[in-house]
Amino acid sequence: MNKEIENILHREGMVLADIKKRSMAFFIDELLLSFLLIIALWDSFMGAKTVEEMIMVTNSFILEYMFMKIVYQAFFTMQYGASIGKIVMKIRVIEIQTLQNPSVLSALNRAIFRVISESFFYLGFLWGMLDPAHQTWHDKTAKTLVINA
Repeated sequence: MNKEIENILHREGMVLADIKKRSMAFFIDELLLSFLLIIALWDSFMGAKTVEEMIMVTNSFILEYMFMKIVYQAFFTMQYGASIGKIVMKIRVIEIQTLQNPSVLSALNRAIFRVISESFFYLGFLWGMLDPAHQTWHDKTAKTLVINA
């Protein structure tokens, strides 16, 4: 781990969130957003007669879903320092510089790169599992850490 990050965490009495908590928070958020998508597209899903038609409906709204994910992640990270999944798992996101909730730009950067990471076979998340500070691509670009709340 970066010595500077290690010193900051030690000085402030903060502990990095472990991968299990982060994974569970991710699962909760994805489940919540999937349910919201299903509710929003209920009429379209009910009109689909086959599994293939349901997949076509889902694929036709992929950009809207990605936008929804970006808005959700950016808003909750900026406002509360955590998405609903992170709140449930008692972890939160902080900016390394300020040790506070991420700013608007930092939260938006993090949300956009999170979606990009998902689009590239979740490689950014795998990176976070191997990184000593557990920083994913979106944490690195936004200069954030995920800590226990």
